[in-house]
Amino acid sequence: MRIVFVTGSLVHGGAERQAITLANRLAERGHECHVIYVKNDPSQLGRLRLPPRSTVRCLHARSYFDAAAISHLHSLLARLAPEVVLATNPYALLYASLASTGAPLAVSLHSTYIRTFKEQLQMLAYRPLFWRAACAIFVCERQRRHWLARGLFGRRNCVIYNGVDEEHWQPVNATALRGALGFAESDYVIGLSAVLRPEKNPVQLIDALYRLKNAGLPARALFIGDGPERSAVEARARALGVADRFVISGFQEDVRPFLSACDVVTLTSYTEAFSLAAIEAMALGRPVVHAAVGGAAEMIHSGQDGWLFPVSDTATLVDRLGRLADPVARARMGENARATVMARFTEHAMVERYEQLLSELATPRSDRAQLRNRATAH
Repeated sequence: MRIVFVTGSLVHGGAERQAITLANRLAERGHECHVIYVKNDPSQLGRLRLPPRSTVRCLHARSYFDAAAISHLHSLLARLAPEVVLATNPYALLYASLASTGAPLAVSLHSTYIRTFKEQLQMLAYRPLFWRAACAIFVCERQRRHWLARGLFGRRNCVIYNGVDEEHWQPVNATALRGALGFAESDYVIGLSAVLRPEKNPVQLIDALYRLKNAGLPARALFIGDGPERSAVEARARALGVADRFVISGFQEDVRPFLSACDVVTLTSYTEAFSLAAIEAMALGRPVVHAAVGGAAEMIHSGQDGWLFPVSDTATLVDRLGRLADPVARARMGENARATVMARFTEHAMVERYEQLLSELATPRSDRAQLRNRATAH
């Protein structure tokens, strides 16, 4: 197949990382993959590993709705004549829809969170674009039900879970890094891997850290990432007297050593769809204590391969983290976590599902030339 991937940008984020992974893996399987991103934020551009016949283009949109960028995308699609187009998230869908040359258009949706009234209005405007899409792809069943109940759906709808490369996501020896970060061997290190945005609620981990310290546990925290909530995290830590008990690593190209330096990982988010960061930690044999949002219950069997806790419930979060301070308990749960990922959430399974779906949607080659001629004529 000739496939065009359209994303809003290539910023650090799970949705963009998944699009890059799909393009790389489908290209390895012999498909001709092209990547087009709307706004010039190429933070993850280096992750693309495409063969010479593939192309990567930025539309350099100067505003949210840039008519020139849409025209540019239309020209690119007319020249490439894809058999199928895959847009990542609604913003990319907007551009791909308006620039369409007739190839079937699928859209993957990676969120359930609407932060502002403006975003609510945008989602209302996006609905007709979803209705016309050949397929809407959700990352978990709960997210699918959430959006279908709100009138957001495609002509076809399916769930494809995020997955990780089981060969790449192997535990690594992080003893030296752990020491370099200032953690002692006896410390109980709790990780949080995320862009520090408000919806990730990173300050809650500082609150939990304070309570774990008062309970006599040698708890420390490692924030793997950075973002606008960094100052709030640092301010809360100073206020609670735990500023010496956490480290913020900043953005990392390879998070495996940092996750491996942790004993457990938590996600304190107000909202998640299906967290790629959580699956990565589980693949490394780290038990995850996850807020009960999105598809968390589809990923984690609470008490077996991780723990769930009610959103914003710091007391329960502290209880779950306290149970995992026992090395034997967390080793057993970590083994179960990796086994869950290997059985259900591998990259291979994800790519297979996408390949099958896109093949079913793809325009027959005999029709593709007609679409290209029609687009050129207009």
